[in-house]
Amino acid sequence: MAQIFAVANQKGGVGKTTTAVNVSAALAHLGKRVLLVDLDPQGNATMGSGINKHELSQSVYPVLLGMMTVPDATKRAGAGEYDVLSANRDLAGAEIELVDLDGREHRLANALEIVADDYDFIILDCPPSLSLLTLNGLCAAHGVIIPMQCEYFALEGLSDLVNSIKRVHANLNPKLQIVGLLRVMFDPRVTLSQQVSDQLITHFKDKVFDAVIPRNVRLAEAPSFGQPGIVYDPGSRGSKAYLDFGQELVHRLDKLKSEAA
Repeated sequence: MAQIFAVANQKGGVGKTTTAVNVSAALAHLGKRVLLVDLDPQGNATMGSGINKHELSQSVYPVLLGMMTVPDATKRAGAGEYDVLSANRDLAGAEIELVDLDGREHRLANALEIVADDYDFIILDCPPSLSLLTLNGLCAAHGVIIPMQCEYFALEGLSDLVNSIKRVHANLNPKLQIVGLLRVMFDPRVTLSQQVSDQLITHFKDKVFDAVIPRNVRLAEAPSFGQPGIVYDPGSRGSKAYLDFGQELVHRLDKLKSEAA
């Protein structure tokens, strides 16, 4: 049974898609079966996985509307050993069309049931807003991975996101929990970054992942080549950090399973 994680943050530009793409590639590198679902109409996760969003014949859009199944709409990433349920600007129309449909918040969850045993991990790249698309991601997920820049405004928006997750947990998806906060684009030379990082650890304790993703040029370059950073330059600091994060995520889940048993 796949573990489904939404990579979400209501603030834009925090490395959310970079995280979704690279953790998918990192988990696949570790031998896991991975499906990356692009829920953002911008289609950046699709392009970053080596799939041209302008030439899609199948995508997550008809899946949400019940016109196509997940296996029929899934493609292999152009770079990285994982599958992708792609998106492009057509997905923006789903926001309007979903409004009048029954069970509109659970369309993705219902669609993913058919492939739950085909993958070890399903990673959902959510839009940078609490839209109906993000809500579908949160209702389908077992947990949320929150990429966080260690800056003041990012800290401000975190409380809103946590409250949104609590509301979804209470009203729509009781299995939803925060898996952890991932510090991204981190520069230890900046005093504020270290201060915000310390605040996160003080407040969220073991919910903050040990792995820290540094600000890294190679990670920023990789999407323009249609590759995850860990494929584009496996030796870069950013790539090694995402591989560490993938290992930590697997270890954390194994620990939770053993404790539950």
